[in-house]
Amino acid sequence: MGNMVEFASNGSMAPGYLAEPESGSGPGLVVIQEWWGLNEHIKDVADRFAAEGFVALAPDLYHGTVTEEPDEAGKEMMALNLGTAARDLSGAIDLVRERSGREKVGVTGFCMGGGLTLTLAAQRPDAVAVAVPFYGVIPWENAQPDWAAVEASIVGHIAENDDFFGPDAAAKLQTKLDGLGKDATFHVYEEAEHAFFNDTRPEVYHAAHSADAWRRTLDAFQAI
Repeated sequence: MGNMVEFASNGSMAPGYLAEPESGSGPGLVVIQEWWGLNEHIKDVADRFAAEGFVALAPDLYHGTVTEEPDEAGKEMMALNLGTAARDLSGAIDLVRERSGREKVGVTGFCMGGGLTLTLAAQRPDAVAVAVPFYGVIPWENAQPDWAAVEASIVGHIAENDDFFGPDAAAKLQTKLDGLGKDATFHVYEEAEHAFFNDTRPEVYHAAHSADAWRRTLDAFQAI
């Protein structure tokens, strides 16, 4: 359904996977990869959003590298140049706004991409109306969002059995966001594992929870 494109990013070009609805137009979304890279699963998620009527762009933050080994994925994630990634993501927002014809966009992401979803909401409050992180992880100390800058509504999906960003961490973030007067809701999925939405990983995938998270995500993006 989609295809690889290039978009302007801070004076150069960045790659991404663009999926558009059959109608050719609709609300715009940026879909941010897991630490594995822009793989077939993330492209499939973008296609699913397009089938629901959204213009969905998944930026390739690793610029061509995809891995299936956790050690390699971890190295790629930690080596990610956050300045470059931020520019890539900001450029992705601009392309999605152009293709959708709307000033506001939604952002979602998974694992590392979930953390970057929140970071992007803080970096581009002018454009991000809704942020939907799935089990978001922000492993870089210098990438903690400026929570006060966030204007988007946040709908987070949290796995109960998640050592990276579980219910306790989500509750602390909820308290912080509540104190700042932000609109944030975190859904905790009982007995779910980190990456429970990834249907290419049967050892952690949870079909029922994924269906609930998908419905809540689509509902949230109706506000764009």
